[in-house]
Amino acid sequence: AEDDLPVVTFGNLMSEGTALSRRGQHDKALGCFNDALKLRAGDKHCLITRSKCYLKLGDTENSLKDAEASLQIDKTFSEGLYQKAETLYTMGDFEFALVFYHRGRRLRPDLHKFQLGINKAEEAIVNCIGNPSSVKLENKEELCFVSRQAESKKDQKQQNKPTKDQKQMKKKSPKTEQQLLGALYADKAFLEKLLKDEDLMQSSTRQGIKVMDLVLGGISYLNQRRDFWQQQKPMYARLYERKVLRQEQMRDKKEKPSDISKSIAKDMEDIDLLLARGSAEESCRKAERLLKRIQAWSENEVPNKYELIGNLHSCIGNAQLAMGQMEAALRSHKMDLDCARQNALTDGVSRALDHIGHVYARTGKFQQAINTWEEKIPLAQSSLEKAWLFHEIGRCYLELGKAEEAQDYGQKSLQSADEEGDVEWQLHATVLVAQAQVKLKDYPSAIMTFERALEKAKLVPSEAAQHAIIA
Repeated sequence: AEDDLPVVTFGNLMSEGTALSRRGQHDKALGCFNDALKLRAGDKHCLITRSKCYLKLGDTENSLKDAEASLQIDKTFSEGLYQKAETLYTMGDFEFALVFYHRGRRLRPDLHKFQLGINKAEEAIVNCIGNPSSVKLENKEELCFVSRQAESKKDQKQQNKPTKDQKQMKKKSPKTEQQLLGALYADKAFLEKLLKDEDLMQSSTRQGIKVMDLVLGGISYLNQRRDFWQQQKPMYARLYERKVLRQEQMRDKKEKPSDISKSIAKDMEDIDLLLARGSAEESCRKAERLLKRIQAWSENEVPNKYELIGNLHSCIGNAQLAMGQMEAALRSHKMDLDCARQNALTDGVSRALDHIGHVYARTGKFQQAINTWEEKIPLAQSSLEKAWLFHEIGRCYLELGKAEEAQDYGQKSLQSADEEGDVEWQLHATVLVAQAQVKLKDYPSAIMTFERALEKAKLVPSEAAQHAIIA
């Protein structure tokens, strides 16, 4: 009877949890991810999926813990960086969110979501502090707010006993203090109000500490924080200064750097959306127009100029492929590859090799596709990426009639899919192995492998795959 029970695997739990999360059943999905992590503790992809689930449930603390745990496993994990940034943004910690959006974009410039994150974090910061030119301080310094997390470490070092000098407190305008202290301004006002109660100030606690000393210590501590925040400008304040300086240097230009960045991000998003909606021709035209604009700008105006140029060649190539313009698509993707190699952009090289291989495979040049994709193997960043890469190489070998090589790559693909716990790619890899075994006339093994593939198809689930496998 126990043999009849379905086997619960990491991949099954991940698939079920993802499906539940998509349906909005985040509590149930969380249970699946918890069970999955019991089977494979520390899996970074499962941690990120659970982090997203926590975030949907409003549990930002656990969401942040999971995102940070995934980065402890792999510091270059782009999904971990993005999820940490998103969680910090949701928590209102915009400055630290901006830091991790920037880190993610440096690692994966091809992922537009990092640029979009940068834009919204910068906008949120500016909304918080207002336009610095419109704020007048006594020392003519900009108002700025430091991240709660960064300050929590500083606070521990600043909790010293108040001195006589600290009791001589400098008065600042209420508006200035309120903007510098934020939510703590109400606490400072409360403590200052207590000072007026002479009877209370003369009393002592059970431990013999004078209430006045405690109140003065609290006010002194808040003044230290106020002064620290006014003197130490956080990252976005320095970023804002550099941006203003660039704007002053470009007064004769029609567009400001910040406007250029937002315009490019919006255009890149539109290009992707047009292609996704089937408007390949319009996507191609828009990408070509944007490419000409970026080529005319300097690196001071567009710091990631060459990353964007390569990315646009890739977008144009994808649109040309969708329109059936194979030779043009191949040229565009090779231009992307050349740009990436000339500027040492590893992610760009990986992306270009991927797309060039697809063009070769679509045009029946299977050996050239194999050579291109095999060059990409050392650049693959995850087991999932290796799973589909090995599968595509194996399928090309199958098309060339080289069944043994096809079987070998199919097994490599299956191994990578098992490591990732991805049932869908386990299915594709198993089918490839079975088809290679048929070509090798190893029919008993092929039947057994097809049966395993059928079980995978039921887990996905895919009725079309089930019918195809049975046939």
